[in-house]
Amino acid sequence: MSLGRVLVVDDDKNICELLRLYLEKEGYGVMLAHDGEEAVVKYNALKPDIILLDIMLPGMDGWQVCREIRKKSNVPLIMITAKQETFDKVLGLELGADDYIVKPFDTKEVIARIKAVYRRVGQVKGEVEIKEVKYDKLSVNMTRYELRVNGVVLDTPPKELELLFHLASNPNRVFTRDQLLDEVWGFEYYGDSRTIDVHVKRLREKLEGISPEWSLKTVWGVGYKFELSEGHNKS
Repeated sequence: MSLGRVLVVDDDKNICELLRLYLEKEGYGVMLAHDGEEAVVKYNALKPDIILLDIMLPGMDGWQVCREIRKKSNVPLIMITAKQETFDKVLGLELGADDYIVKPFDTKEVIARIKAVYRRVGQVKGEVEIKEVKYDKLSVNMTRYELRVNGVVLDTPPKELELLFHLASNPNRVFTRDQLLDEVWGFEYYGDSRTIDVHVKRLREKLEGISPEWSLKTVWGVGYKFELSEGHNKS
């Protein structure tokens, strides 16, 4: 399972690929952007768990990207830059960056700082990652990677469980197949979107008819949703 999804923003493609290599080796999912506008678009569309942000970018610079993201989110953000002056570090932190790394950097230090920011931001902001969703006769627990239906644990492959958890964590929201590939399989997945249909079919074989309060619905021509009936009971 991915430890989280990192958006790396740097106009130096060699640096991006270096960070991708080491982050993926550690178990992170990685998305790349090479300018400020692309960074904001990918953040809005893909909602990464942490951002590594260069300051000197073409077009919209890192300061502007940080401002735009902080208008709507407290996502952990680490600035990575060649600018070493104290003024720049202070400005970055005042704009809402959680940490600041100066180039050239050691990739092990980057990994350590990501882990430290995860811990610190979670403690300070009181953000607790939801690891379980419950509805009538249904429990999906991502800590134990366990699906329970009517109290019975069902043998479920990891990707099926992750797909169900993602849909059930966003009840009544319609997802396209491409969105589900991006958000469950990861941005770098280039497989056939019909894999979603196969996984939903297998989930339905386990879940259909279990409760009148929820169901996996096909939205024809669009995708899928976890639909709640009126008066549902979510634990």
